[in-house]
Amino acid sequence: MIHLVSIVAGLLFGAGLALAQMTDPARVLGFLDLTGRWDPTLVFVLAGAVATTLISFRFVLRRPRPVFAPAFQLPTRRDIDARLIGGAVVFGVGWGVAGFCPGPGIAALALGSVVPLTFVVGLAGGMILYRFTARP
Repeated sequence: MIHLVSIVAGLLFGAGLALAQMTDPARVLGFLDLTGRWDPTLVFVLAGAVATTLISFRFVLRRPRPVFAPAFQLPTRRDIDARLIGGAVVFGVGWGVAGFCPGPGIAALALGSVVPLTFVVGLAGGMILYRFTARP
């Protein structure tokens, strides 16, 4: 059942990204273009996501456990280290160059274009490279 819920949640997330036009890299790059034709769409998408999370988590975290899992899996680390900063920088640079981050890139595969496919192949390659080079 947890796999079915994961698939449904992923499809809902992807549909929301498509509806908000976040699968269009030009939309994201327009947001990052502060000195040109700035596109504020992403601000509204982020605000909607934050508002939804703030409201729903108040109810969800009152439960003793998730509906389809034995326990909540919440982060316990609160420190900021070089790996976190480095990962954020790589993510930001990749996002600014490609106009995609992982969620919208995967959702954009449904468009049938080679651009998101190239992005997702590169994303998978980076994940594999990390798996073989990261310290345990």
